[in-house]
Amino acid sequence: MKDLRIVFMGTPEFSVPSLDKLLQAEYNIVGVITAPDKPAGRGMSLQQSAIKKFALEKGLKILQPEKLKDPVFLKELKSLNADMQVVVAFRMLPEVVWNMPPMGTINLHASLLPQYRGAAPINWAIINGEKETGVTTFKLQHQIDTGNILLQEEITIGEDETAGELHDRMKEIGAKLLVKTVKELVQGNLNSIPQSWSDRDGQTMLKHAPKLSTKTSKIDWTKTVDEVYNLIRGLSPYPGAFTLLNSKSLKIYKAKKEIIQPVIAAGGYETDKKTFLKFACNNGYILITELQLEGKKKLTVEEFLKGYRF
Repeated sequence: MKDLRIVFMGTPEFSVPSLDKLLQAEYNIVGVITAPDKPAGRGMSLQQSAIKKFALEKGLKILQPEKLKDPVFLKELKSLNADMQVVVAFRMLPEVVWNMPPMGTINLHASLLPQYRGAAPINWAIINGEKETGVTTFKLQHQIDTGNILLQEEITIGEDETAGELHDRMKEIGAKLLVKTVKELVQGNLNSIPQSWSDRDGQTMLKHAPKLSTKTSKIDWTKTVDEVYNLIRGLSPYPGAFTLLNSKSLKIYKAKKEIIQPVIAAGGYETDKKTFLKFACNNGYILITELQLEGKKKLTVEEFLKGYRF
């Protein structure tokens, strides 16, 4: 394992368990590529990525290129003499990068490819009401998330599970699958399988996972209780599904369903101003349990109602 030279590429918290488990398995991580430090917070001080913080703790060599085609970066990457590159939640790589190591570049993706290719697979699986998802390891090629599949593992989505909760489970399951993939590739036990583009009848049935937007996050109360509930779960804790309350943005992080024919129009709300606040959908209500009004901090519905004047 020490003879196998691996370059790891990743940025957010989702990537950390994968790098950790590769180190625990005693693989030789010769370099870590992550995003440049970015200004954040009120003071706009430079913030390190989750992967950079972890890599610093472990004393690993770190590269933070602004541009992946920068000749200086490419020269330094080549000098690491990697046999394999591993990518977990990084960014799209140019061919000159992913095609560099002799054993290729392995990617971990948080869906059962070819379903939910794109930037936000965990969110979209919940938004669309899926009961199952999974993690996939595959070989990188030209088009994003289209490479030949190496290994997959299915994961059941809990009925009330949020994107944040599923993310925390998937990063651990994915890390184990990644280590297994590297091990079996080294042993020559893995045959990659091209991604299927259609179902048995030859009809394309692919669901996509594009980047989340403000348009995605705004609640449409004319939809069913289940659809709205899934949107709230799928966007919690970030970026948060929102509606308007007296012209101010109100983010909803946690809620419950009430299937009963509403007596008010979709989008209207009912409250006793003490214990409950619920919005009408087309076939029931969403009872809010945790929320955040624009410019305020996150509160339980009881805390919010104590201080809010309707």
